[in-house]
Amino acid sequence: ILDDKVSDLELGAFCIAMRVKGETPDEMAGFYDAVQSRIHKVSANGAPLVVIPSYNGARKMPVLTPLLALKLAQHGVGVIIHSNQTEAKRISAMSVLAHLDVWAQAQFEAPAAGQVALVHTSQLHKGLDRLLRVRETLALRNSGHSLVKLLAPTHQPSLLVTSYTHPEYLHSMTETLKLVGQPALLMRATEGEAVANPTRSPAIDWICEGQNSRLQEQTKGTLSELPQLPDMDPLATALYTQRVLAGEIELPSPIAEQIQHILRHLPK
Repeated sequence: ILDDKVSDLELGAFCIAMRVKGETPDEMAGFYDAVQSRIHKVSANGAPLVVIPSYNGARKMPVLTPLLALKLAQHGVGVIIHSNQTEAKRISAMSVLAHLDVWAQAQFEAPAAGQVALVHTSQLHKGLDRLLRVRETLALRNSGHSLVKLLAPTHQPSLLVTSYTHPEYLHSMTETLKLVGQPALLMRATEGEAVANPTRSPAIDWICEGQNSRLQEQTKGTLSELPQLPDMDPLATALYTQRVLAGEIELPSPIAEQIQHILRHLPK
C-alpha cells in the first residue's frame, strides 16, 4: 500500500476489512514499522523535540492545538505538528496556524528551539497521504488514521503527545506504543485533538520503555470557573491564541497542566 503497488479496489477492500475486523496492537506495530522505514525523518536542531499529530480538528469547541504548540515553543521546545485536512466540515489546526503565519513546510526540516514546524502528511510519505485520502471516497476512517497518531518522524528520541477518541483505543494505543518503544503522553482527545479540554482536565498516561503509568486522573465535571474561549472560527481562535501567548488572557488551567507534564517528560 505505501509503495503504491495495489489498485484502488484492493486498497478500498483492505480499508473496509480492517475497519470491520479492527486492528490488534501487533498489527498496528507492524504497520508502524512499515511506515517508519519509509517516512521522511529529521534530526533535532539543538532542541528537545515534541511531536503532535493533528488530524481531527474541531466542530464544537475552538481547536487549541496551535496554542499548545506555540506555548511549548515559548518554553524553548522545538515542536513538530504533522497534519492533514481529513474532515472538511471541521476547523483544522492548519487553518488556525495559517492565521498565525505558520505554514506547512515545502520541505520538512526540524524546528529549532522555540519554533513550530507544520508538516503535511504528504511531506512525510505520499503513500501514507493516499491512505488517509481513501476516506474521501469511503466516508470511513481506516488504519492510516489510527497510525498517524502514533508517528514521531524523528531520528532521535522525541516525545509524542497524542490522544484517543474512544475509550477502547486507550488500551490498543498504549499497547502499540509499548511495542514500538515510542515515548508518549497519551490522553483522552478533545474532539480528536491532542490538547487538553480547556473546561476539564483529562486523564494523561506516560508510556516509555515498555511501561505505562497514569500521571493524572480526569476531573469529574467541568471547572468551577470556565476560561474565556473564542468563537468557533479560525481567525477568532488565532487572535485568542495570540492574546494568550502575549499574557493578555490566562492560559486555561488544563492546558497549563498538560504543558507541565510535557516539560517534565522531554527526552534528555
